[in-house]
Amino acid sequence: MTADFSFHARANGDVAIRRGARIVTVLRGRRASEFLARMLAVSPGERQLAMARVTGNYRRGNERAAVDHPRNTGPG
Repeated sequence: MTADFSFHARANGDVAIRRGARIVTVLRGRRASEFLARMLAVSPGERQLAMARVTGNYRRGNERAAVDHPRNTGPG
């Protein structure tokens, strides 16, 4: 089973973003129109990353910056 993101522009201007078979978020208004414009301008791989960021399902595992790692903070 694939867990890729997909999106669907609705007739009322909303954009539903799905992951697998579930709707994970709905964008409305200006956010929806900006999202659609961006989707037309990027590659399929970048679309997946953009949808992950919009849904909040982006920061998993080791994506945090190295400066935020406890080992790299000053004494304290």
